[in-house]
Amino acid sequence: MNFVDELRWRGLIHDIMPGTGEMLEEGMGSAYIGFDPSSDSLHIGNLVGIILLKHFQLCGHKPYALVGGATGMIGDPSGKSEERNLLDEKTLRFNQECIKKQLSHFLDFDSDAPNRAEMVNNYDWMKEFSFLDFIRDIGKHITVNYMTAKDSVKKRLDSGMSFTEFSYQLVQGYDFLHLYINNGIRLQMGGSDQWGNITTGTELIRRKAGGEAFALTSPLITKADGGKFGKTEAGTIWLDQDKTSPYHFYQFWLNVADADAINYIRIFTFLDKDEIDALVSRHQEAPHERVLQRRLAEEVTQLVHSAEALEMAVEASQILFGKGTHDSLAALDERTILAVFEGVPMFDLDRSLLINGIPLIDLLASSTAIFPSKGEARRMLQGGGLSMNKEKLSDPDYNVTIDNLIRDRFILIQKGKKQYYLLRVN
Repeated sequence: MNFVDELRWRGLIHDIMPGTGEMLEEGMGSAYIGFDPSSDSLHIGNLVGIILLKHFQLCGHKPYALVGGATGMIGDPSGKSEERNLLDEKTLRFNQECIKKQLSHFLDFDSDAPNRAEMVNNYDWMKEFSFLDFIRDIGKHITVNYMTAKDSVKKRLDSGMSFTEFSYQLVQGYDFLHLYINNGIRLQMGGSDQWGNITTGTELIRRKAGGEAFALTSPLITKADGGKFGKTEAGTIWLDQDKTSPYHFYQFWLNVADADAINYIRIFTFLDKDEIDALVSRHQEAPHERVLQRRLAEEVTQLVHSAEALEMAVEASQILFGKGTHDSLAALDERTILAVFEGVPMFDLDRSLLINGIPLIDLLASSTAIFPSKGEARRMLQGGGLSMNKEKLSDPDYNVTIDNLIRDRFILIQKGKKQYYLLRVN
């Protein structure tokens, strides 16, 4: 595949420096993207960068992931209205290890292929660089006029900007120079808000090393209604399943708007053009079937997590919306059960209650407050309107025991079609 052509039809190019495509046609190229280590997990806002590197590797080129250990101590002003909190080295090192583990899920770091991915950390070459050496050897090559002309700086000057953040583009520019000299990297990629920082690097390479380097940025992803991509009531959508469960991750993509789904299916999946065009056509014929959203959710969940996590997320969705069975409920792990039924009424029970068993009526109206009275519970049972663990019950004298527990801990009670109650046994 031709890397630039592949990105272009997917809508993944915002700005590209002339000559970039021609440079990559010369043979195996190298490129890098920087990742902010301010958290111990990447989030879906980082997905475009990860996908750029994966496309780059699939096209036969060599991707580098730069974890900004040094720049993370400064804070990038691009697209931000305030200076962020700075992290200590111990926290940064921990976060970097977590990020490396996540990126390894997408990129081949371990094979013997000449284009295997590599990870670098700018703290490794910045930690011994003294301030005097930096301003003497690097700072003199870039003028203040050049730096203040950048949009990321102009937007902040009136409201106030520290010298620390002002220096960020010069430090990032030096990263590019260092990687150009030591690793032969001639291309830096990133989001469109990074164009100013990236081109500072290409300019530094030209002025100090007399070399030629290139820049490519992707659009910042937005929603069709103007809302911020990835912003939900629950907050950030993380790639770490302990921060955002695969179920909630799957639901995020499943619930995107039609216009967004058409855009996202090109950006966030690796389906080819013919398959995507066919999916879009089917979607436009019957948008109510949400074919596009379902395929998008399946592809991205499997890409970020695994086929097993996707299967569990799909099963969990069916359970919540009335199509699940006892077996599908029993197949869910504890994390997914809690994620699916987050927000439904939950009652904690002592395990001793179930050792000898408890009559179902007592469980529903005495040990919990699912029903206000035994009489009301009895009437719903006899009317066929109550299920336990996705199985209909009608016998008010049914004895509930330890054997009824899902994952040895949970009982799911359902009143009617949509009212759920989760019993957690401790």
